[in-house]
Order: sequence, then structure tokens, then C-alpha cells
Amino acid sequence: MLTWFEAAACGAVGGLVTEAIVTFGRLRAWQQARHAARVAGSPLPGITTYVDPPADALAAAFRTALGVAAGWLLHDQITGLYAAVLVGASAPALLAQVGRANTAEVVQAGGEPAVGTRGEEGVP
Repeated sequence: MLTWFEAAACGAVGGLVTEAIVTFGRLRAWQQARHAARVAGSPLPGITTYVDPPADALAAAFRTALGVAAGWLLHDQITGLYAAVLVGASAPALLAQVGRANTAEVVQAGGEPAVGTRGEEGVP
């Protein structure tokens, strides 16, 4: 089992790895567009068409922060460094899923909403 600090640090690494993969995809698209423009004799596209440094840096910072948060939140369940990096890499999707979980709307076995839930049609 990892400490909260180790899990958070590995989560940050996972977030950065994911951002590096996204950035590589953008750079690859830019490279292909330049090759196509060179073959067609068209003007070469600039890198800022594919990469926006201020916005991409902010997105990388948030992705890293989400990786840290996911590692910290799940450090009791994470048993290895590789798993902690994967938690950080999947943090945006993982935390969005956790955010959608609404324990106040537990459905009973018969398919009827649980007593006391609000916001459902037909529930007093």
C-alpha cells in the first residue's frame, strides 16, 4: 500500500503522461499538415494552429492537479506505483464518474425510488 504522498505524486505523473500524449497527438497533426502543405505547395501552417501554449499549459496543470487529487483520494486502495500512475492518468474520467454517483437516489429492488428521494417525477 502506498502512502498518500506517494500515491499523489504518482497520480501527478500519470496526469503529466496523459497530457504529454495529448500534446504529441497535436504535434503529430501539425507535422502531417506541414507535410501535406509542402507536397501541395501551399503555405506551411504555424504551430499555433495546433498548439495553444497558455491554454495547453493550464489544461496540463489541471490534469496534473486531478491526478494528484485522485491519487490522494484513492491511496488506501492503490497497491503499486503502476496502479497509482494509471489512476492519475485516468483521473478526469474517474473523478467525473465519482461526481455523477448520487447515493441519495438509491433504487430499491422493486424498481421504485427509495423513500425520501427528491427530484424524481411522481415522488411526493
